[in-house]
Amino acid sequence: MMTVSLICVGKLKEKYWRDACAEYEKRLAAFCRFRIVELPESRLPDNPSAAQIESALAEEGKKILETVGNAYLAALCIEGKELSSEELAASLQTLSVQGTSSFAFCIGSSFGLSPEVKQAARMRLSFSRMTFPHQLARVMLCEQLYRAFQINTNGKYHK
Repeated sequence: MMTVSLICVGKLKEKYWRDACAEYEKRLAAFCRFRIVELPESRLPDNPSAAQIESALAEEGKKILETVGNAYLAALCIEGKELSSEELAASLQTLSVQGTSSFAFCIGSSFGLSPEVKQAARMRLSFSRMTFPHQLARVMLCEQLYRAFQINTNGKYHK
């Protein structure tokens, strides 16, 4: 069975976001071993300097890469490629047929991801050129992963 990890920097604070992710986590269990890993966000002052942000991203990036291990890394970042739901499903299906059995999708902190994580990623994804809250992005990614599995199994969820 495929393993899919969602590696996130920071925690979901509001119950409604946690509930939404928990629902998709439950649904995804039928298709894969799914887990959400929350890594601590680096502490920064209210108005951090560019050097402080760079240092925080490097620290977070190191933890992310340690967590990913040998999984196929897909990083969510603004410069990533925008895919349709069908294209994401096809990518997962193709990689799976080629022997990839472990995937790690990564969402960084509010300052993004370190260059090291982006460089290590074998896929860079973007939901849109619009900016979304990180909590919503996590729910959206969970939903899109569920939708991808539904598409690949000819489920009724995707219309």
